[in-house]
Amino acid sequence: MRPVIGKKSTLSEMWKYKYIYFLILPTFLFFFIFVYMPYYGLLIAFQDYSILRGVTGSEFVGLKYFKMFFESDNFVLVLRNTLTISVLRLLFSFPLPIMFALLINEVRHYQYKRIVQTITYFPHFLNWVIFAGIVIELIRPTGIINQLFEMAGLAAPNIQTNQKLFVPMLIISDNIKSFGFGSIIYLAAISSVDSQLYEAAAIDGAAKFRQIWHVTLPAIRPTIIVMFVLAIGGILNAGFDQIFFLYNAAVYDVADIIDTFVFRVGFLGNQFSLGTAVGIFKGLIGLVLIICANAIIRKTGEASIW
Repeated sequence: MRPVIGKKSTLSEMWKYKYIYFLILPTFLFFFIFVYMPYYGLLIAFQDYSILRGVTGSEFVGLKYFKMFFESDNFVLVLRNTLTISVLRLLFSFPLPIMFALLINEVRHYQYKRIVQTITYFPHFLNWVIFAGIVIELIRPTGIINQLFEMAGLAAPNIQTNQKLFVPMLIISDNIKSFGFGSIIYLAAISSVDSQLYEAAAIDGAAKFRQIWHVTLPAIRPTIIVMFVLAIGGILNAGFDQIFFLYNAAVYDVADIIDTFVFRVGFLGNQFSLGTAVGIFKGLIGLVLIICANAIIRKTGEASIW
């Protein structure tokens, strides 16, 4: 006879493992306070919000601020810039950690391997305030990069104000900061590959490149797919911290993205309702993209997130 599992038995089981649940409590409180409670503030997007009247006292205006954003000249500009920078990040920043993980995995000299990993991981732990300061020092008119141009007899460009060079500078600096640390998850996936597969491939005459192509990459493909789906979902996250600390009025036309627009209009401009509406729009687009990407991957027969 199957035991009846009811409310009492569930509470008894929870009490039995109360110390484990107690360990979960800080994480639960963190997400409840800083993730779920702020959802109440999304009502601001549908109100003519006033700090003095608060959320409960502000007038409900429906989709007024969504329409205001869609009909403004800034909509096309910030959406275009966000998609351009995000797609370039996806094209150049997504495969780089994978390639680095494949290369570093083939290094057999332990000390050299650890030194390279330490050097490439270190920039990730620098806040963008610090790293952006380093980048600005390198690309300013009297910086090292311009000095190298002058030594080569070339005209030194002002990257900070050059609209054609600013976006490539963003992609390069982001890759330098993130590719090393981003390779960790792929190195972990590679470490779980059965060594007997490599031995069998070597017996069949497969060189290193063939082993990587036919053994390593297929083995870590589920990890690559999951990371790709997550990257698609965050495609509208073009990097607020980096752009905010590096851009200026001269490059607004190519560098002003949704996040910087929300900060400038919603926080600095005190248009909280408009800023919240734009943030909701961005979140919904990201949700739709991640659902579509996951569905497409499931159609191909590969392992998806859900």
